[in-house]
Amino acid sequence: MNYLDIKKELLLFSNKEKAQHSERFFKTGKGEYGEGEKFLGATVPEVRLVSKKFSSANFDILEKLLKSSYHEERLLALLILVNQFEKADEKQRQKIFDFYLKNRKGINNWDLVDLSCYKIVGVYLLDKPKDILYKYAKSENLWERRISIVSTYYFIKNNIFDDTITIAEILLEDKHNLIHKAVGWMLREIGKKDVKILQKFLQKNSGKMPRTMLRYSIEKFAESERKKYLSNQIKKTTQINTWPF
Repeated sequence: MNYLDIKKELLLFSNKEKAQHSERFFKTGKGEYGEGEKFLGATVPEVRLVSKKFSSANFDILEKLLKSSYHEERLLALLILVNQFEKADEKQRQKIFDFYLKNRKGINNWDLVDLSCYKIVGVYLLDKPKDILYKYAKSENLWERRISIVSTYYFIKNNIFDDTITIAEILLEDKHNLIHKAVGWMLREIGKKDVKILQKFLQKNSGKMPRTMLRYSIEKFAESERKKYLSNQIKKTTQINTWPF
């Protein structure tokens, strides 16, 4: 098995029309978050098939995949890493965790983050210090900030909410819509586990939350409660906009 073997296998699923659709979907235009991203046109299920065939690929091969200019090759590497991590002992998990962070430059789109970070970073850090997540939350790099919040999804699954809440507050004033969506998503997941914790967060922060973040976080609420939070935000915005001079 080598890098070229894997590349050839993935090319069997290339599709020009799907590649063009992905370029639009993942915002690859100039100045957009995915600027310059290239696609083969393989679907996620197709990439998963290839990942199962080459599930024992070593770090040298995976590093080449993560440095590829093609989105699907980087996705493939991450799916293989997740699979290896799930089957690994603690010593090997640490190696995979370290490798993941070392090669995070290749984890540079929202799906690549979301399909991998909580399954590796979140799982590994569950019972360990989480300083790296707080560092990433304050990073200038969009994808590091997304890793910081989405990695806490695994904590939420284990009824641990403090880190998600703290990182969400760090990211409250973030300017990027992809962070607004990610934070709102994690807050919504907390609400599924303990709605009182989410309500407490909203009582404190709903007025200063970006609207997309708020909408995502209250998605599971009853319509009347959603309207209440949204109207409160509108009132506060109106008060700011009607400053007397």
